[in-house]
Amino acid sequence: MKYDIQDASLREQGVKRIQWAESDMPVLQQVRTQFKKQKPLKGKKIAACLHVTAETANLVRTLKEGGAEVALCASNPLSTQDPVAAALALEYGIPTFAKKGEDRATFFKHLHAVIEKGVHLTMDDGADLVSTIHTERTDLIPQMLGGTEETTTGVIRLHAMAKDGALKFPVVAVNDAKTKNMFDNRYGTGQSTLDSIVRATDVLLAGRTFVVAGYGWCGKGLASRARGMGANVVVTEIDTIKALEAVMDGFRVMPMEEAARIGDIFCTVTGNTSVLDKRHFSLMKDGVIICNAGHFDVEINIPQLASMTKTVRKNIRPFVDEYTVKGKHIFLLADGRLVNLAAAEGHPASVMDMSFATQALACEWMATQKIKLAPGVYEVSEDIERMVARTKLASMNIAIDELTKEQKKYLDSWNEGT
Repeated sequence: MKYDIQDASLREQGVKRIQWAESDMPVLQQVRTQFKKQKPLKGKKIAACLHVTAETANLVRTLKEGGAEVALCASNPLSTQDPVAAALALEYGIPTFAKKGEDRATFFKHLHAVIEKGVHLTMDDGADLVSTIHTERTDLIPQMLGGTEETTTGVIRLHAMAKDGALKFPVVAVNDAKTKNMFDNRYGTGQSTLDSIVRATDVLLAGRTFVVAGYGWCGKGLASRARGMGANVVVTEIDTIKALEAVMDGFRVMPMEEAARIGDIFCTVTGNTSVLDKRHFSLMKDGVIICNAGHFDVEINIPQLASMTKTVRKNIRPFVDEYTVKGKHIFLLADGRLVNLAAAEGHPASVMDMSFATQALACEWMATQKIKLAPGVYEVSEDIERMVARTKLASMNIAIDELTKEQKKYLDSWNEGT
């Protein structure tokens, strides 16, 4: 079996991490039990480009139990947990191509490695597999049954491809599922991003002005958690509805050029490019911290920052670089990459439980269609959403009400009123 990992001696440590995460993923455990019996993915080759974490390990183990032949590579050069990669390759027999800190050439070599022997289904964080197949391995498209995408950034790319007529097979936008974005994006990103900032800098958040760029589900979670830690939170937005929502939620809203003058900590969560740019860096105070929790490292214009800088001190702390701009110090975290996975451990297993259960079930749905689906971006079905939510509630020993026959009849009628 081929694999490419950092350190085989980390195998046992990785197994412990995977087992610890598994204990807090009851929904995915139930899906795995079902997959083991029914083998819905038997004979299917799945190429996965995901953050190689303990939670992801439990997802790919579930796919393997379902009969799939799975190969995994990292979706971000800094998000890999090397002990987990070692355990997956050596303990669980899953071809894994991932090393924390891998360079760009290695990243793409690994991307090609997971599709080397053919693929029926892709599982993406950021749509890199989909775009690679469409640009460099078009020979694989005729056998493709589809794919799944779990990031906001990836879904944006897929919709752009579909709009241009470039998308040649179906992909389920798992990111847009309620059991994913309302929980994973909001609670997972909110907690793990703050965790990573504190780990990297040891900074006290209380009393600091914390600038959140973007008020989607990730931004909402981050802003809420930062306020909970005592920070004075400012939100920047380009969407009028989201900006209004942030105001109504009690946050200050202003353009980034205004926020740049007063912020102490900046975090981008937009999925767009150059959210922090040259014009912002020149306005910032001495000692500011800047980081990104979006999928790609384009949200902070690092080339522009470097062009303004006379001196750069690398790794003054793990994952902290110091840029000096006109005598002022700007601290960049994790090379502008996904800070919560680069400088910490990513989302807690409890919230990834729902996201990965949804991911596995969406994969099953695509693999078991009797008629090949047309190219396009598909939503997660309501049945999958309800099953995941119901199972999660049950695992938490929480019961909810049910409609009575009278209530159902009332809701279905139109002739009763005032």
